[in-house]
Amino acid sequence: MRALRVLLIVIVIFGGLFVAADRVAVNLAEDMAADKIRSSQGLGKTPEVAIKGFPFLTQVAGRSLQEVDADLGGIEARAEGHALRIDQLSAQFHDVTLTSDYTSIESAATATGNARLNYADLTKAAGGGVKITYAGQKNGRSQVKISPNLPLLSSLDVTGSLTIVGGNTVRLRADGLPAMCKAVPGCEGKVRAQTDHDWKLDQLPGNLKLEKVVTMPDGISISAAGKNVKLPG
Repeated sequence: MRALRVLLIVIVIFGGLFVAADRVAVNLAEDMAADKIRSSQGLGKTPEVAIKGFPFLTQVAGRSLQEVDADLGGIEARAEGHALRIDQLSAQFHDVTLTSDYTSIESAATATGNARLNYADLTKAAGGGVKITYAGQKNGRSQVKISPNLPLLSSLDVTGSLTIVGGNTVRLRADGLPAMCKAVPGCEGKVRAQTDHDWKLDQLPGNLKLEKVVTMPDGISISAAGKNVKLPG
């Protein structure tokens, strides 16, 4: 019995040391991955990276990680000189393969991502005193209310739709213009110059493709996904 107790104590001690070493190793790997993502994506701030699954060391030995999550914080998309700030950008990479030298991530079997932005930033990106607010959903489309800045038509409001184009662009288009604008020569062109925009998101990690945009009262959610994607770092 005494020998068994000693053996159990030794197992517990070595088990604790292994867990401690495993956690130190995963924390170091997360810091290294975050630095590489920051440099490869040209980010001004180091992202937060979390490597999931236990134990980490056995995953590394097999050159395969269960999941790597990256929170990149805020980024900017540009269109016609107007910057659109994305409040939050995060991604989750599953079944991640490491390079043969174990120093970098080679690819991920699947990945999902989400970006969030608010109406104040969307309004700022539109420029020219235009105001954009929530307008709900209609026929499966995410809509916003757009108030152009036109001195002669100060009460003009139009409904616009947000869609995804080409897997990397958020498109805003006025659905239609009221009769009072159509009756004024040149009105439609002036309104659409303020309402119709494309914002390209070229900082998506791992070449994720945008899939869906949803408007909500507190902001806009944009989802992304990909297969066999590359993860910077």
